[in-house]
Amino acid sequence: MSQCQSCGACCASFRVSFYWAEASDGGGTVPAELTEALDPWRRCMRGTWSDLPLCVALQGEVGVQVSCAIYPDRPSTCHDVREGDAQCLRARERWGLSVPQALPA
Repeated sequence: MSQCQSCGACCASFRVSFYWAEASDGGGTVPAELTEALDPWRRCMRGTWSDLPLCVALQGEVGVQVSCAIYPDRPSTCHDVREGDAQCLRARERWGLSVPQALPA
């Protein structure tokens, strides 16, 4: 099991912005009703454009157990975050979570 399922810090640390056409009303898969416009070309997930971001699609408790309500349809920005990468580590630090343990080979 991915350590991401007990973390969720990335979903509660950053603005999740992406090209508008990734939303369902632009031909993409991200449910448009879960997004808000940033400008004519970009959208973000509701709840992430604030000083205390929390993605509307995040379910559960950060650092305990989480899931994404739209995981198969999430934006490209979410696909780009990898367990243990720099963005992951910044988010975990923000939430006071330890560095992920190495995954078995």
